[in-house]
Amino acid sequence: MRVRVTRDPEECRALWERFFPARGATGLWELREIFQRHFNRPILFAVAESEDGPVGLLPLSWLEEKGGWGFFPGETWSGKTWLEQNSIPLPEGEELSLLTGAVEGSLYLRYLTPGTGERFGLPVDEIGYLFHPPAYGYDYGEYLKEFSGKTLKKIRREIEALEAKSVVIRRGVYEDAPLALDLNEERFGELSYFSDKRFRGAFLDMFGFFREKGWLTVTTVLIGGQVAAVDVGCLREGVHLVLAGGTSGDFPGVAKLINLHHIETACTERYEEVDFLCGDFTWKKIFHLTPRPLYLVERKGEK
Repeated sequence: MRVRVTRDPEECRALWERFFPARGATGLWELREIFQRHFNRPILFAVAESEDGPVGLLPLSWLEEKGGWGFFPGETWSGKTWLEQNSIPLPEGEELSLLTGAVEGSLYLRYLTPGTGERFGLPVDEIGYLFHPPAYGYDYGEYLKEFSGKTLKKIRREIEALEAKSVVIRRGVYEDAPLALDLNEERFGELSYFSDKRFRGAFLDMFGFFREKGWLTVTTVLIGGQVAAVDVGCLREGVHLVLAGGTSGDFPGVAKLINLHHIETACTERYEEVDFLCGDFTWKKIFHLTPRPLYLVERKGEK
């Protein structure tokens, strides 16, 4: 077994597509390439090879602000990459150090899959949150039974207060997609991903890519005729990824309303999974979602 590194973009693409064929939406080369185009990071792919050819891959991007390597394409905000479901393929019996040992400098590899994290005994990075409609027989009413009577009553009161102001939920209006970013930035200011022009540009291009593929979802909540919340996602192979969203501070409780709508829709339309991604939002912990840990490799300035 030997390990070599390559920086050739075409070879890197071929290697990526060899090791990550038909992965979830965030693993598609075309999507990763969108972020690479906007962030323009130097790349380095470490490749493990046997006599039969490539058998392992560690795809990296140089994070200048961190002085180290992150998982390709290195789309950082506040020093942390955003794309989830990263993995490091290697044959059974081989240690992760086979690949990491071929790379000089610090490593900051986030959001690694349970398959990678558990295999190599890695520490937990963050927790992602999933909803699985089959667990409830695709029955939204069965899901609501997870809540205590007190909690459900409180949630319903919040939603009824909004409905009294006339709620309309529309889906599939592509022109609403940028409003998710606008609302997010208005709400969080410099703490919003979308205050970074690279992130905003990459997300808009990602929305366009998903629209061309027929995978884009746009959900808009209007209250009294005013846009109160917009979520944008990707529906592919029965999995709905909720990728970006924004809410107006004028309508407390609207986040619960739109997320319950996602869950009800997933039951009605028989999705296999809704992925609400990582992010420590209070509603995720009270909505009885399934936690999924993602893992981390962090190495400081050594080989």
